[in-house]
Amino acid sequence: MKFENIGVLVPDLLLPSAAIAPENWAVVACDQYSSEPKYWQEVETLVQDKASTYHMIFPEAYLDTADDEQLIASISKNMQQCIASEQMEEHKASLVLVKRQTSTGERRGVVLALDLEHYSYEKGVQSLIRATEGTIVDRLPPRIKVRRDAPLEFPHIMVLIDDPEKQIIEPLFDHATKSLYDFELMQKGGHIEGALVDNKDTIEGFAKKLHKLRDKATFQQKYQCGDQHEPLLFAMGDGNHSFATAKALWEELKTQQDFETIKDHPARYALVELVNLYDDSLVFEAIHRSVFNVNCEALLAGLSSYHQDKGSEVEFHSEAPALEHGTQLIEFCHQQKRGFISITNPAHQLATGSLQQFLDEYLEGLPEASLDYIHGDNTACQLAQENGVISFLLPAMNKHELFKTVIFDGALPRKTFSMGEAQDKRFYMEGRRIK
Repeated sequence: MKFENIGVLVPDLLLPSAAIAPENWAVVACDQYSSEPKYWQEVETLVQDKASTYHMIFPEAYLDTADDEQLIASISKNMQQCIASEQMEEHKASLVLVKRQTSTGERRGVVLALDLEHYSYEKGVQSLIRATEGTIVDRLPPRIKVRRDAPLEFPHIMVLIDDPEKQIIEPLFDHATKSLYDFELMQKGGHIEGALVDNKDTIEGFAKKLHKLRDKATFQQKYQCGDQHEPLLFAMGDGNHSFATAKALWEELKTQQDFETIKDHPARYALVELVNLYDDSLVFEAIHRSVFNVNCEALLAGLSSYHQDKGSEVEFHSEAPALEHGTQLIEFCHQQKRGFISITNPAHQLATGSLQQFLDEYLEGLPEASLDYIHGDNTACQLAQENGVISFLLPAMNKHELFKTVIFDGALPRKTFSMGEAQDKRFYMEGRRIK
């Protein structure tokens, strides 16, 4: 079932069969705990040779240490074996309603597929589905390698709609057909429940509400914008690079075959969980930066000089100061030192942009240095206890500003926000054939 005007496909979904223990099957998104390989070693110990999505993903903690080609080949092989051994059951033309207990409350979402023809991560493109943060194109190749030969997809992508009245996703939970799963996730991931929706009238009613939300007149009135702004219906929350990977491969496929021949190809779509921006549990967490193998004091001096050269006033503080309007504050820590940097008259709208632009330029001349994006204050500060490591703790963004900011200003600086901490991220559960 397709609703092309809103870019929605009601997919044929695959879920683990009743013989599979869901506690082993579901693991957290592969881009989490990227600086904590111990987490993934514990996952491997828990699942061992049991049926699990762990055997069908590439944890990014292993990107620089694993044999990429061998691991990618094993992912494709494990997916094929999963299909052959009938570990999964197919649910035709269905939605899955997800209730997830997280550290911030119960999050509700609906699993469906989105049309990549309605998406672009190119700067300035006003597509119906949009990246909310800058896409790091250099991060796509390893993901492309994994997806290119994969017969299945398991999403950790979460996409947002802007529905303050809670009229679109939330009412679906009164129309569930049957329960699909109900269990406790591993590694303190919280509780999760899934229910099926396959009633045609219910699904069409859901699509009709989404269609109203994308209506141009409704859009212009809601955001007080003119004809130069095209409707934004779906904004990327988590998993932007995975969605961009699917887009890159779909565009590649279109260069190889005539569009009319492949217009119904499953690779045209990507599976996501759709969540309301106004879901009570949805908290925007800052994503911090940890820089490795640097002279920390030299880096701080460089940051000060960089912004002063741009006409900003930079000061260092031992405690958080009272700020004047328009002044940005960034906390930092390295080994036993902790402090704050205030930037008055900054060149960038957000503190994230002020820091990221500097780090991009500064680290270009330090090939031995590396930068990682960290969820959680404690994790960032623990990493900074090591010699040659400095962490920057950034402020969180107000989630209610997201859609309007993207509409008027375009994508935010990359890794500006995260929807919750690492343990609250989406776990792999539902799958779909893409070959």
